[in-house]
Amino acid sequence: MKMRPAGKVAAKGGGSWATARLVTLGDWLKFAEKMYAREQVALGQVATNGHDEALYLLLHTLELSLASSAAVLARRLTVAERRRVEVILRRRILERVPAAYLTREAWLGEHRFYVDERVIIPRSYFLEIIPEQLAMWLPAGKKVRRVIDVCTGSGCLAILLAREFPDAVVEASDLSAAALEVAAINRRAHGLVRRIKLILSDGWEAVPPGRYDVILSNPPYEPSAHVDRQAPEFSAEPRMAHDGGRDGLVIVRALLRQAVARLQPHGILVLEVGGLRAAIDREFGMLDPQWLPTRDGSDCVVLFQAARLGAAAMEVGAAARGPGRSTAAPRLRGSKG
Repeated sequence: MKMRPAGKVAAKGGGSWATARLVTLGDWLKFAEKMYAREQVALGQVATNGHDEALYLLLHTLELSLASSAAVLARRLTVAERRRVEVILRRRILERVPAAYLTREAWLGEHRFYVDERVIIPRSYFLEIIPEQLAMWLPAGKKVRRVIDVCTGSGCLAILLAREFPDAVVEASDLSAAALEVAAINRRAHGLVRRIKLILSDGWEAVPPGRYDVILSNPPYEPSAHVDRQAPEFSAEPRMAHDGGRDGLVIVRALLRQAVARLQPHGILVLEVGGLRAAIDREFGMLDPQWLPTRDGSDCVVLFQAARLGAAAMEVGAAARGPGRSTAAPRLRGSKG
């Protein structure tokens, strides 16, 4: 087998990476930023820019603190360290493996979670919404006793809920047994085995009876055609964690339809829905959706109150029955099946 000369890595475009003169961590960072841009690497899973993601990968690979000062960039790498850095950058930039799958970790604020290819990489506005805004939509002075994270994936949001509501029973459901294996790893790592119950369930089928103060979900909400065209980094994640059907609303409709019978009278349903705001306002405006503000202005988390869901169900049912019509259980507007 013909070997490449040391210090060069073949690039997909037919050129090569000249790495022999890269001595310090700062040299490798500048090089990585350049290659991120040249190879048009997709971002957004770990960081929103090449500098931050590359620095994270380099520090993690070299087992250096992520809180290192800028002085660390002057650190000279040993030959062995240079080899390790080169391998990890090749996998990220040329093979397009997501950074979090390479490091086997993802961060939501100060909270670290284990991740691998069985789950979508955590990235959620619920990091700010759960501690800053949920309480204001619940009755003052009333304890939150039962909450659930539907489509839990890695279990990260269930863990945030358990920390926010220390007296609550927390449940986390998912259709994927593989995802729940990862959630179990994180539940154990955060010392919450007794607090969080993991449930393998398609929707509510296997979820124990009862009503919730909070139903929360970051469901699949991308239209199928969009998922078909995703960059390699996002295609590496489980498709079922992205694909929300033809218009992205399939799971959202199901959650809205089912929430009526699962919420306490004062309860709330909170969903992160990406770019579906206009579609939700158009189809579910009668449910009085409340869009929660986010720091970056994306405002892509929507809240529904149980009282409004119940009233809307009654209105739809009355309209559907009409004079002399069946009294079968009503379905919310927009539901299928």
